Amino acid sequence: MSRRPLPDHPVRLALLDLLAEHGTLTSTQAAARLGESSGLCSFHLRKLAELGLIEEAPHQGGKARPWQLRWESDDEPAADESFSTLVHVTPQEMAEISASIRRLLFRYRDRGTRPPGAVAVTAEVRLLSGDPVR
Repeated sequence: MSRRPLPDHPVRLALLDLLAEHGTLTSTQAAARLGESSGLCSFHLRKLAELGLIEEAPHQGGKARPWQLRWESDDEPAADESFSTLVHVTPQEMAEISASIRRLLFRYRDRGTRPPGAVAVTAEVRLLSGDPVR
């Protein structure tokens, strides 16, 4: 099954980015982060829901309506490129690895435009050191 194309409206793209980053947001929270009115954000959040890209998140009722990205179960599963490995490195090498990973990821994060067909990907890197091996 083919994926839906992303909207080309800058506020809608910014809202999708915020939802990918924060998980759930209300229109008021989105407005504060984007510097837009909550009414405008609410309008665009509803339009994204009509497109099937987001949905209301579970909440306790009340006036605030949190939104979240919608993950369809009938779409192809997302690619999982996860891996883990154990390496033995010095503290200096660990710092070098960290810097290299940051440079690599920031190259994609800071490019300024979203290429056609791009999808949001969360990269979580944890470099954990234990006691030195003796």
